[in-house]
Amino acid sequence: MAAIRSSGLIDRWRVRVAELRAETFALYLACRDPRVPWLPKLLAGVILAYLLSPIDLVPDFIPVLGYVDELVLVPIGLALVRRLIPHAILAEHRGEAARRLSERPPRSRLGAAIVMVVWLAVCVWIGSVVWRSLDGKP
Repeated sequence: MAAIRSSGLIDRWRVRVAELRAETFALYLACRDPRVPWLPKLLAGVILAYLLSPIDLVPDFIPVLGYVDELVLVPIGLALVRRLIPHAILAEHRGEAARRLSERPPRSRLGAAIVMVVWLAVCVWIGSVVWRSLDGKP
């Protein structure tokens, strides 16, 4: 019985993740549209910068509270972006996002390369810190 319930929960999560992916892609497309006012574009950029920034209002290493700012501020900000974009334009981009996601999911080789370079740099930095601490040098 519990397996059936958890399967339903997993299926609901999968559906929700697919919806969030489509909505995020639609917002991305809408923010690139010249008909969209500058304020939602700016707000979307600020939200993205906040998500990518190593500086948070509440540091992530604090248990539970560290992720509360992302779980609260980002959805509120994205809801505001959605409200600021004209409904007709957002509906148009939702349809476009659904069509493009059903054909072929978007992939960015440049984005993947940037993420890999950042992770490699972090790993090299951590390795150097560990190496120096084992070597006894400050």
